[in-house]
Amino acid sequence: MNNKSALLSRRTYLQGTGVALALPWFETFALGKPNANDTPKRFVSIYHPDGVGLPLKKDPAWKDWSWFPQGGEKDFQLTKVLDVLEPLRSDITIYSGLSHPVARKVHGHSNADQYLTGAPIGGHGAYQNTISLDQAYAETIDSLTRHSSLVMSTNGGVGGPRGAQTQSFNREGRAIPAMNKPKQIFDMLFVTSNKDAAARLARSKSALDLLIENTRSLGNQLSKRDQETLKQYLDAVRDTELKLVKAQKWIDTPIPQVDIRNLHLNAEPKEAKLYFQTMYELIYLAFLSDSTRVATFQLGRENGEGPHDLLSLAVGLGAAHHLTHEVKKPGGWKNLGTYNRYQAQEFGRFVQRLKDTPEPTGKGNMLDNTFAMHGSASSSFHLSRNYPIISAGGKNLGFNNGRYLKFGKGNEDNQAGAGIDTDSGWQGKVEVEELPLTKLFVTILQRLGVETNSFGGLTGSLSI
Repeated sequence: MNNKSALLSRRTYLQGTGVALALPWFETFALGKPNANDTPKRFVSIYHPDGVGLPLKKDPAWKDWSWFPQGGEKDFQLTKVLDVLEPLRSDITIYSGLSHPVARKVHGHSNADQYLTGAPIGGHGAYQNTISLDQAYAETIDSLTRHSSLVMSTNGGVGGPRGAQTQSFNREGRAIPAMNKPKQIFDMLFVTSNKDAAARLARSKSALDLLIENTRSLGNQLSKRDQETLKQYLDAVRDTELKLVKAQKWIDTPIPQVDIRNLHLNAEPKEAKLYFQTMYELIYLAFLSDSTRVATFQLGRENGEGPHDLLSLAVGLGAAHHLTHEVKKPGGWKNLGTYNRYQAQEFGRFVQRLKDTPEPTGKGNMLDNTFAMHGSASSSFHLSRNYPIISAGGKNLGFNNGRYLKFGKGNEDNQAGAGIDTDSGWQGKVEVEELPLTKLFVTILQRLGVETNSFGGLTGSLSI
């Protein structure tokens, strides 16, 4: 090993007065040019409860407010729900006709637990989950990063059986607690080693103030490109840090014990939006610093309750879960579609952030080496079929985007189960053929470098 590589390895941390900051990769301290094995392969899953809006074709709302696009694989047209992703059209893929066979008769209030596992947890009775997709990948690359995975949700913790507040489950099927406080996650990057350091950090306007001298010293050793990388990274960290206080106010605001249709918060809608964006930014920073290559972010729990039910205030609407129960009221489909649009918009903002950032190893941009998935285990009103899923990125992993992929038979126009707004709808017989979502999971694992041909008890992959 030469002197430069001994000075700073990929996982070295900038140290200063008890605070440690994970650093991105620098060419200055690398041994030769990076190769394909040096480039991180990342996975992130964003989950939103309560499904999406699927009006019937005969409903005037269908043209604008149905979640799924209209048209074919390449010539699809995005409705108003997803048109915010049009600038990223060539970077995304939209899927229909996928679901977990063992969950198709499970009510949508109880199905989130199996979204990334495909486990036969059922709707009641004995409960046993299995490993989730993110953890199946994380355990294969555990030694490469400081944290094997980053598990987040708006509600935090694990929730209860069939009421999960986390997407992630370990090899034994036990839920992995999710973090929901931005500072919790921030402290994974800025770590205080003792009480004195914590006190200094508390008095400082920015944790970065405690690292300035170290940064300047390091900067003198870096190439021009690395100096730009370091500046971009520190600016992003500082910007995120300054948002923490306001974002924290959102999550810490007590939820009034009143009818959810009449919720009022002291925290303003702009703080809900800020919280959402800050959580995404923390995933970005964790990826940029290579602190982890695996992340999950769950936007609440099924059946409402908790902070996530209030994110819809950010777009001037009432409780998020309640929107699914009022689709037949005047403007109901538009309201649900507007909230789904907001979710897509924030996902798109995150995706664009990855796309705009050159890969520190020099191989494309960060999005090229990241498979980002956004979806739900329900389509129309708690129906555990035809999961609405979007993926983005993964160009260097072998994913070809700019497509709308329809799987199965008999539901090419996504009208099976459309228009329902009562529990009798999800209990009804759906005469269509869908493919197991685990086939997509196998494809994802294979392209992330995991040698497998099965997941969740099923074998086979998707030819995509």
